[in-house]
Amino acid sequence: MGVRIVTDSACDLPEDVAAALHIEVVPLTIRFGKEEFVDREELDNATFWKKLRASETLPETAAPSAGAFETRYRKLIDRGATGIICINMSSKLSGTMQAAQVAASAVSGDCVVQVVDSETCSMGLGALCLTAARRAADGDSIESIVREVISRRDRTQLFGALDTLEYLKKGGRVGNAKALLGSMLSIKPVVEIRAGLVEEAGRVRTRSKSLKLLAEKVAAQPIDSLSVLHGQADDLEDLLDLLNPIFPRDEIQVGDVGPVIGTHGGPGVIGVTYQVSQQ
Repeated sequence: MGVRIVTDSACDLPEDVAAALHIEVVPLTIRFGKEEFVDREELDNATFWKKLRASETLPETAAPSAGAFETRYRKLIDRGATGIICINMSSKLSGTMQAAQVAASAVSGDCVVQVVDSETCSMGLGALCLTAARRAADGDSIESIVREVISRRDRTQLFGALDTLEYLKKGGRVGNAKALLGSMLSIKPVVEIRAGLVEEAGRVRTRSKSLKLLAEKVAAQPIDSLSVLHGQADDLEDLLDLLNPIFPRDEIQVGDVGPVIGTHGGPGVIGVTYQVSQQ
């Protein structure tokens, strides 16, 4: 079987894409008040967004247990995995990394498990998993795959335009973008994931200007890949039109924001993530 890849459901990879590349996705849990749902297993994207818009209380997320990761690791070991690379959402945003590391220690006598902090989330994390899975399918060593993942991680940037910071604020993930909170009602915030934390990336007063700012970020430097992520944003095509002169449209991967990131980004969240080209 060779090296196999594990991640968590903050990766926002479509299920068919993950399945085609044999990427194991360990789900987080979403709570709406007293109701609790296992991401992807009990709650799909469409149902999540419908519930979010109708809910009087904002949802919360919970990291998978170490046992959930250990179960996935042991399944892969039983099937003949010679090594496992587990790439997770930023350790500064979730306890998922810690659970993955505890589980790695539990199976260390049976298989080498390398746990990598992506320092990002959503399609930024997803893109790293795709790179790792493709390299693993080619039969590359666990050491060489981890080196490339870390290199690409350090060149990954993710920017997101939000309709409101209310969801980030409620979920405690606003990070160093706290300065935006005082003017929440009068701006359309643009944030970025920098060194694993949510940071302020710009303040604009209209949605159209926030989309233009995202396109400007993409155009600022040479890039290797580009993904657009969104949570039922009705202006997705507007952003793609802005990006078309910058990056070939047929090479842009578009992905839906799932429950984990949607809980904190809120309805209408839209963003870009890319890897800066090596100099």
